[in-house]
Amino acid sequence: MIPWRQCLLLEGLHPGWRLAVFLMGGVLAGAVILVTHISRAASYLSDEPEVCINCHVMNNAYATWRHGSHGHVAACVDCHLPHQNPVAKLAFKGMDGMRHSYVFTFRLEPQVLELSHGAIPVIQENCLRCHHDQLQMVRLAAVTERRCWNCHDSVHGSVVSLSASPDARRPALPSAGLEWFKKQTGDKP
Repeated sequence: MIPWRQCLLLEGLHPGWRLAVFLMGGVLAGAVILVTHISRAASYLSDEPEVCINCHVMNNAYATWRHGSHGHVAACVDCHLPHQNPVAKLAFKGMDGMRHSYVFTFRLEPQVLELSHGAIPVIQENCLRCHHDQLQMVRLAAVTERRCWNCHDSVHGSVVSLSASPDARRPALPSAGLEWFKKQTGDKP
């Protein structure tokens, strides 16, 4: 018999252990599929701003961006992702997305959202990329101790914390497909 087939069918194990391994594999695969569906993981391949509000803590940032100075001219990815090449963009999006997933899943988000050390130069570079013709003092482009948003803080309105805009109009999130669970727990769909 072909060696890879022996490994795949776990032929060296006792039949009881084989069954247990296959059952655990099925449970694990089912859990991965469920988490992927609930988290709307496929939506993160998109560059649409609405993807950012899959995490509820981004609702204030989304709502204030939408009504702020950049809401009609730039999407989240225009400012928050590098634009040197598609590989750098996808790599940064993946790394930053995994960090966000970890922080939001384990409820480690601070009350005041702050940029990561890696995001600061990306956003600064994007400010300069879009507004290069508006810079009146060209030497500011080389300054590293001050960032554009130190003075121009209106991109997201006056958001300083998660509770800064409690009455902001937020778009409704799409259904995660758990109507059956809501009916069992008594929640309204």
